[in-house]
Amino acid sequence: MMALTSLYQTFLSTLGDVFPISVIIVGFQFFVLRKPIAQPGKVLLGFAYVIIGLTLFLLGLELALFPLGRTMASQMTSADFLSEYRLSIGPALHWFDYYWVYFFAFCIGFSTTIAEPSLIAVAIKANQVSAGAISVTGLRVAVAIGVAIGITLGCYRIVVGDPIHYYIISGYIVVVIQTFFAPKLIVPLAYDSGGVTTSTVTVPIVAALGLGLASTVPGRNPMIDGFGLIAFASLFPIISVMGYAQITQWLSSNIKPVSSKTEENDNAI
Repeated sequence: MMALTSLYQTFLSTLGDVFPISVIIVGFQFFVLRKPIAQPGKVLLGFAYVIIGLTLFLLGLELALFPLGRTMASQMTSADFLSEYRLSIGPALHWFDYYWVYFFAFCIGFSTTIAEPSLIAVAIKANQVSAGAISVTGLRVAVAIGVAIGITLGCYRIVVGDPIHYYIISGYIVVVIQTFFAPKLIVPLAYDSGGVTTSTVTVPIVAALGLGLASTVPGRNPMIDGFGLIAFASLFPIISVMGYAQITQWLSSNIKPVSSKTEENDNAI
């Protein structure tokens, strides 16, 4: 009975979220463009699929993924767990004693980003617009690696207690420098990739990890130190996507001359 009530409430919430979008789209179609909707039956069926899919997706997150993420974050950052697997000797824990937390942060950052629906949508559209020049899998993996590195570095910052603005300012300096050297095709997409990562799957688990870590590390304030991981998850995908494009461009520029020489040798033979 509770499951049905939760399903019904999630359905109503999703319906309320989708309704304004549909009103805007239909309103512009009839009153601004002044053209009928092509294949209205398929459009209505598509909206029904969206509502049902989002309802089941959000309900699944609430019942499975969110509690699991909160539980694992609290267990991984508990004093008993850290004391059992510590590497240092002495009463105080050091930053490298949290190596399992760093590894967990990297894995959870990568996996949640790969499963992020907004990133999948952006990657598919980028592949279509670029006529296949931008790989769907390559873009998703590049963004996921950036998020994983960012969350791992953010966890390290919480452990050592460094001010967050040093990391964020340094990161954006790297972004500005990369912008001048990265292929122009990828720069706007890289900036968008930083935004699509912070959505329904990534944010709750990452926030739970940061708050759990700040609550267990001595001398940390959950309000001051616990938040900020989302900023790392938004910043580092920009760096990783432009870096991925730069590496791909460099490899292609070095491989082409070698291939042409090989073809000339083959022709000579």
